[in-house]
Amino acid sequence: MKGPAGFLLCSLLLVASPCTEVAAQNDQPDPKTPCANWMGGAPGYPGHNGLPGRDGKDGKDGLKGEKGDAGVQGPKGDQGQIGLPGKDGPRGAPGYLGQKGEKGEGAFMHRSAFSVGLTDRAPPPNVPIRFSKIFYNEQRHYDTSTGKFLCSIPGTYYFAYHLTVYLSDVKVSLYKKDKAVIFTYDQFQKNNVDQASGSVLLHLSSGDEVWLQVYGNGDNNGVYADNVNDSTFMGFLLYPDLDVH
Repeated sequence: MKGPAGFLLCSLLLVASPCTEVAAQNDQPDPKTPCANWMGGAPGYPGHNGLPGRDGKDGKDGLKGEKGDAGVQGPKGDQGQIGLPGKDGPRGAPGYLGQKGEKGEGAFMHRSAFSVGLTDRAPPPNVPIRFSKIFYNEQRHYDTSTGKFLCSIPGTYYFAYHLTVYLSDVKVSLYKKDKAVIFTYDQFQKNNVDQASGSVLLHLSSGDEVWLQVYGNGDNNGVYADNVNDSTFMGFLLYPDLDVH
């Protein structure tokens, strides 16, 4: 109660009640609350907690902190799958030349070769041509009396012939064991000297025979030789069979 009515009420109370205790305490009233020291009530109970306030706005990101210390190394992981092969690297430089090896033991060399020529006109068809001019026949595997080469060392052989053609056509064949292997035909040109040739690789067994002969029933025997023209037949062993000792 404020104003003149409040002031009148306080004056009446001061007259009716003893004021010696108040004077002794020498308390000065609060000018805003004139009766606070004479009419103070008992303290009230604490109020209930208020409702939580609303969440504030997110603050701005702070500055980046300093790098922390390295952690403890973890355990080794499982082995991964094998990857694809990489590309080949550049070729390296050649290595140094190695030391010369020790001299080995000499191996036995199998030899079989012949080279022969014609001295007379070829015989009639269907019989071996006998080459009687000997260029090489050291092992004597070619027989000049029969015109046949006899195999003594089984293995792979090379045979070749080079024939001069004159006066008539030439038809010749190379035989192995009574069977023609290759054929050569050359047609004679009048007033001219021609050439016919052939070659072949053959595997021979011991005892096989090889020779040349004119074939056919016509006039096909134009194989020729003289002092300036040769007709030759040759053969040699390339390599023996592995079981030959």
